[in-house]
Amino acid sequence: MLQDEMDMDADFNDGTVQGQELHEWTVDADSSKTRLDKYITESLGEEVSRSQVQLWITDGHVKVNEEPVKSNYKVSQGDHIVLSVPQPSVVEIIPEDIPLEIAFEDRDVIVVNKPRGMVVHPAPGHSSGTLVNALMFHCKDLSGINGELRPGIVHRIDKDTTGLIMAAKNDKAHASLAAQLKDHSVNRRYLALVHGNISHDQGTIDAPIGRDAQDRKLYTVTDRNSKHAVTHFTVVERFGDYSLLELKLETGRTHQIRVHMKYIGHPLVGDPVYGKSKGIKLNGQALHAAVLGFVHPSSGQYMEFSAPMPKDMEELLAILRGR
Repeated sequence: MLQDEMDMDADFNDGTVQGQELHEWTVDADSSKTRLDKYITESLGEEVSRSQVQLWITDGHVKVNEEPVKSNYKVSQGDHIVLSVPQPSVVEIIPEDIPLEIAFEDRDVIVVNKPRGMVVHPAPGHSSGTLVNALMFHCKDLSGINGELRPGIVHRIDKDTTGLIMAAKNDKAHASLAAQLKDHSVNRRYLALVHGNISHDQGTIDAPIGRDAQDRKLYTVTDRNSKHAVTHFTVVERFGDYSLLELKLETGRTHQIRVHMKYIGHPLVGDPVYGKSKGIKLNGQALHAAVLGFVHPSSGQYMEFSAPMPKDMEELLAILRGR
């Protein structure tokens, strides 16, 4: 599925409907006979306890083939599972005076250069210190389309991925930006340091991504219950055992770049999940969202922003160049 370029996209779970966060799965053969509560807990891949999942099942927020079932139900291949997570009746996100590196801001949009280690929005286990907490302090208004836990957020990048992320300050702007993400017209370019010397100067990875059948907290290239995923790359610099790449996302699947680079045998340096245990170390994957371009929701003008690599990546590259 790796092609030479010469020869040749919400980033959220499944969405939100009327205040409820929706998750849907179709059970594959490898997961057959697994208890429903265990299947859902593993599938969410977040810090959600099994007891919480059992409570959702008991309260009728889970249906299998459009019917309510019990927690000990054993799933079968082909079962269609829908989890509708109700939003809390009262949600208090505390605005926090967290410094933000702002690349652009007006009455519609704010673009921020997110640091390594910052989670984008509150979730179980991360109720404070998130980008949303910081935005709530900085901005008077944020869009409410994605609910009270994710005001303004139209896309996200991983906790330890650095770089540019945009947020909407009103619902009109949110709808426009979300539509651009859906039709893959947002220009997102990343810089990544990977293991190995890639022989192609340019290439495309066209490989579907889905849950790993052996560990459903992870993602992998698979034909089962997967989504179309395309990543384009260009080699920027080579360091013998390592390569610096510029990557352009055509689709925006969870962990897409990290999974695709592992798939072709060149995992990201410092990736604690999909990377290698040997070699140079970094506190998180060497992945930086360097360029973000989109059409402004009100003016209709194309806007593009860039952010320099974080200091730790720059220092690492300096060491490699010195070798």
